[in-house]
Amino acid sequence: MATKFSVGDHVSWNSEAGEVRGRIVKVHRKDRMFHGRTRHCTPEEPQYEIKSDSTDHVAMHKGSALTKI
Repeated sequence: MATKFSVGDHVSWNSEAGEVRGRIVKVHRKDRMFHGRTRHCTPEEPQYEIKSDSTDHVAMHKGSALTKI
């Protein structure tokens, strides 16, 4: 079972530029468009919208890509 996160959780993930840290701002449980691509989300495997601590960039990732800090 994947780790579940909540809005406000502080998490990190790996990007091409290295480790990024941010806070979860939304949890998506239904498919949606994000940055021009369909992101597949379900209640069992949600995707998390995260705002970077160091920039205003917003990313979306599955829980398996995130580590709670």
